[in-house]
Amino acid sequence: MSVAAMTEDQCWDAMRRRDKAYDGRFIVGVLTTGIYCRPSCGARQPLRANVRFFADGAAARMAGLRPCKRCLPDDVGRDEAAVLSAIAAIKGSEEPLALADLARRTGYSPTHFQRVFTRHTGLSPAAYARALREERARAALSEGSRVTDAIYDAGFSGPSRFYDMMEGRMGMTASAWVNGGKGATIHWAVVPTSLGDMLVAATDKGVCRLSFAEGREALENRFPAATLVEGGGAFEALLQEVVDAVETPAQGFDHIPIDVKGTAFQEAVWRELRKIPAGETRSYSDIAAAVGRPNAVRAAGSANGANNVAVLIPCHRVVRSDGSLGGYAYGLKIKEELLKREVK
Repeated sequence: MSVAAMTEDQCWDAMRRRDKAYDGRFIVGVLTTGIYCRPSCGARQPLRANVRFFADGAAARMAGLRPCKRCLPDDVGRDEAAVLSAIAAIKGSEEPLALADLARRTGYSPTHFQRVFTRHTGLSPAAYARALREERARAALSEGSRVTDAIYDAGFSGPSRFYDMMEGRMGMTASAWVNGGKGATIHWAVVPTSLGDMLVAATDKGVCRLSFAEGREALENRFPAATLVEGGGAFEALLQEVVDAVETPAQGFDHIPIDVKGTAFQEAVWRELRKIPAGETRSYSDIAAAVGRPNAVRAAGSANGANNVAVLIPCHRVVRSDGSLGGYAYGLKIKEELLKREVK
């Protein structure tokens, strides 16, 4: 969505939030200082009456403004090119690339490049590389590859390195992942709520499934070899927290642990969903831009739909660009009710 497709109020709101997702989508001109900035510029924010919005730096310069020396608004295009170049290098390298090496390739200092990369992707270069290796490993394991082969093919130096990195991330061992959860224990329950019966399931790492109008069979299909235990003492306390989060979502639920797995892109989308404040919504294009892939609106929608933990990963807070609710896996009535409950 460019400035031409946004209202001035939308631009102003993005600027007041210093929302990095809008960098490159429009330019903020400050008439009293004669400069133009990115929406996310950290400089002191001006009065609304002193601000104009432009499509790009060229339009701002035509109006007699000069670029801000703090946020360097004309470097947005260069930043994107640098990030894409680094991603290509990371994907094409058999060995992990040092931050200094990536920065040298793009012409930035290591510290500045780290900030630029993180702003565009939501991950540091090192975290992005790790997520890419994990994604490759999971894909290979899901296809039935031998665990050792999958580990080396994904770019890990050996099994010990793989298991060290996966500690606390996959929720179960690699062999359990490929074998339908073999060796893993998942506690579960179906509880009545004001929105209907709700399935909640959790590993020892956190909630791995939250859905409506589903039962044990949904878990059996996903983890056919896991040990499924209904209820359980420690699980009861977590279950009550989840029920409270559904009944009163405006109170917040970031403290509830979750155990979810996806591709690097899906997990980046889910992280952005968890950043949306209660009572607010974002469009699919907003989410795509926030993860550094402004053209991947459909992919962002697919990642939104692949969410296995309703409410706790609040995919119900994503709406269409025109403000209409769009779809929801458990029906628009539930989505509408969740949004209504979040208005403080």
